[in-house]
Amino acid sequence: MHYCTITLKPPIPHHVSSTHSHLIFPHSPRLTQSQSPLIFAPVYVRPRSVSNRTARALDVSVSKHSPNSSAPNGSVHDWKPKSVGVKNVDVATLGNLCVDIVLSVPKLPPPDVRDRKAYMDLLSASPPDKQYWEAGGNCNMAIAAARLGLHCIAIGHVGNEVYGQFLLDVLQDEGIRMVGMSDNNTNVDSSAASYETLLCWVLVDPLQRHGFCSRADFSKEPAFSWMSKLSAQVKTAIKQSKILFCNGYGFDELSPGVIAAAVEYAVEVGTSIFFDPGPRGKSLSAGTTEEREALNLLLRMSDVLLLTSDEAESLTGIKNPVLAGQELLKQGVLTKWVIVKMGPRGSILITRSSISCAPAFEVNVVDTVGCGDSFVAAIAYGFIHNMPKVNTLAVANAVGAATATGCGAGRNVATLEKVIELISASNLKQNDKFWNELIDENFGVDEITSLSNLVVDGSDNRLNCVSLQKVVSELLPKLKSAQLERKVPF
Repeated sequence: MHYCTITLKPPIPHHVSSTHSHLIFPHSPRLTQSQSPLIFAPVYVRPRSVSNRTARALDVSVSKHSPNSSAPNGSVHDWKPKSVGVKNVDVATLGNLCVDIVLSVPKLPPPDVRDRKAYMDLLSASPPDKQYWEAGGNCNMAIAAARLGLHCIAIGHVGNEVYGQFLLDVLQDEGIRMVGMSDNNTNVDSSAASYETLLCWVLVDPLQRHGFCSRADFSKEPAFSWMSKLSAQVKTAIKQSKILFCNGYGFDELSPGVIAAAVEYAVEVGTSIFFDPGPRGKSLSAGTTEEREALNLLLRMSDVLLLTSDEAESLTGIKNPVLAGQELLKQGVLTKWVIVKMGPRGSILITRSSISCAPAFEVNVVDTVGCGDSFVAAIAYGFIHNMPKVNTLAVANAVGAATATGCGAGRNVATLEKVIELISASNLKQNDKFWNELIDENFGVDEITSLSNLVVDGSDNRLNCVSLQKVVSELLPKLKSAQLERKVPF
C-alpha cells in the first residue's frame, strides 16, 4: 500500500507555514523602541457598522481622529470604544472549528501534495469509527476556558452532517454555546462540500510524530469562502463577550475581510481581542494583500498577542523574545500584553512598563497537542480576573502542562482537577542560568518579575523575585472556588 505524505507540522491542525516569507517588521537584532521605523501606517478602525463588509481589501487608513492622535500624550489606553453594552460572556472564539480524526499509521508518507490529497480522499471515503473523532481547532481553547469556569461561545460554522452534530454535542456537554456564522447566502448549496464541517486528519506514527491535513490545505480559497459578512447573531455574540479570540488558522476557513470585520466590530464595542498567529503568521505575512493587511490589523488592534519565540522572531526579525515583544508593543495601537511561549522552559509576559517571567512546571509529557490552546485559555482567565501578571503566567503554564500529560486535545485538554493537582505539587523546572541570561539586558522597563521556587519574596535593583509558594497560596482558592461554582450551560 502506498502512503501519501502528510507534511509534519507543529501540533495544531491545518496549513503548513510557507517557506517563503518576509518580516512584518525589519530585521535588527538589537532593535529598540527609539530605533524602530514604522513599516505600516497606523491603523484606524472606524466606529461604524461592518455588516455589509465583503471579502475584499481592508479599509485601513490614518485619521486625525485615530486612537494614537486623540489620546492625551499619544497614549492609546485612554481611547474609548463607541459602545460597550453588557458583557455577560467571558470568551468568544472566532472560527477554526473542526473535527480531528486521530489515526495511527505505520509511517508519515513523503511530502508530495498530490499524494497527500489522494491519501486524504482515501481516508474520507471510509470514515473511521467515532472513537477516533475529537473536537479540534478553537474547540480546544473554548473547552479549556470553560473548565476554568469561564462562560464561552464558539463562533463558527459546522455542517448539517454527523461531524457537525458531533461538534455541537461536545460543545454542549462542556457548557459552550455555539453561534453559527452562516450569512444566509441563498447561492450556497448546503449539501456542497464547501458547506461541510471541516475535518482535520491527525496521523500519528510509531515515534508519536504528528502529521495533519484537511481540505483547506488543497485550496487557495478559505474553506468557507462563500461567507461574506457577519450575521446579526455573530455581532451580538461579539458585543456580549469580554474577549474575542482569533488565531492564524481562522484564515483557513474565513476570508480576510470577514476576519477584519469581526476585529473592527470588536474594537467598536469594547471587546478585548486576543490573537495567536501561530505558524500561519509567517505564511500570512507573505500572503495576499488582503491577508497581509488583516494580519497587520490583528497585530495592531489586539489587546493581547500570544506567540512562540520563533513566531515572534519571524514577525519582527528580533531573536531576543523580550525585545521582539517590545517591538510588537511599540507597533501596536491597543496592545497591552505580548506573551511569548517558550515551550518547556516557560513563558514571558511583556507590557510597556514591565516584564514577567515564569518557568514551566515539571511533568511527564505524553502529547503536546492542545497545550498552546489550553495556555491561551488560562491567560484569558487571568486577564478577566485582573490577576497579577506572574500569577497569570503560572496558571497558564500549569494548564498547558496539565494538557501535555494527556493524549490529544478536545475533550482531553486539562481538567480543573488536574490543574489544581499540578499547582499544588509546586514543582517548577528551575533554570536560573537560562532566565538570568535572557533578562540580562537593559530593556528600559520599570520592573522585571520572576517566579521562583528557590527564594522567598524579595528584590534587588534589577529583579523582583516572587516565590512559587506565595503564588500557589493565591491561585488555589480561586481555582477551587471555580471548581465548586462551575458554570452551567446557558
